[in-house]
Amino acid sequence: PIQWLSDNGPAYTANETVAFGRMIGFEVCTTPAYSPESNGMAEAFVKTFKRDYIYPARLESAQKVIKMLAEFFEDYNENAPHKGLKLKSPREYLRSVQL
Repeated sequence: PIQWLSDNGPAYTANETVAFGRMIGFEVCTTPAYSPESNGMAEAFVKTFKRDYIYPARLESAQKVIKMLAEFFEDYNENAPHKGLKLKSPREYLRSVQL
């Protein structure tokens, strides 16, 4: 399953939010309490994802964004270079360390 990482804010830990995440196939995960470095990772991902995928797509509704998420995540994991991964995509990095 796709992991959905969020902080422990009430909007993300509400029963309805967690149930919705699970319904659409996400494994709902939260950052450890009082762990700014973990929350920083989540915040950085959201900022990057919006900048590189959501805003350029100019989709008019949340439903259209949701329909595109699988494609966006596939591109992010297969093609997007990450500084923290020596400018490799997540999958490219995993392949290199599994050899």
